[in-house]
Amino acid sequence: MTIDMSPSLALVGVVGVLVGTGVYLLLERSLSRVVIGVTLISNGVNVLFLIAGGAAGGPPLVGTTEPEQMSDPLPQAMVLTAIVINLGLTAFVLAMAYRSWQLHGHDEVQDDLEDRRIAQRSARDEVDARADDLGTDLATEAAEARDETEEEGLDEPHHGAQLSADDHEVDDQAPGGERR
Repeated sequence: MTIDMSPSLALVGVVGVLVGTGVYLLLERSLSRVVIGVTLISNGVNVLFLIAGGAAGGPPLVGTTEPEQMSDPLPQAMVLTAIVINLGLTAFVLAMAYRSWQLHGHDEVQDDLEDRRIAQRSARDEVDARADDLGTDLATEAAEARDETEEEGLDEPHHGAQLSADDHEVDDQAPGGERR
């Protein structure tokens, strides 16, 4: 007697839907959607491990079940390990989402301004190199191009490096808040 090792088509469909939906949610900017996406992907992969483990059989204890009728305990152990790892990852991303909510009032991940500046600088360097090659003034055209950070009102980083007198009037005050 042989065990039927063909997987159920319904379970394969469940794996596809879980992983596909999880990947879609993982690509969103909201950390709460990222948590749900990671959980869906993890559950889809767990179901895939159980499908790959084959049909259910007897307990894998010598003497109670014939060796060819035993179920494989390895996929079950891998699923248990994956559940623990997913729990730790979910707790970590939820902590990041909570901290983002505390600091910014939302859990949406924003673009890194420094990465934007580096990309713009490399684009300008590339335009300058082309301008040198072509003999045209492409650098002027690049300088007039629209800056994406102006659109969001994030022209300069406020890291304390460039502060104007309007930004902080603390310099004009004596200790204790009194004006000099």
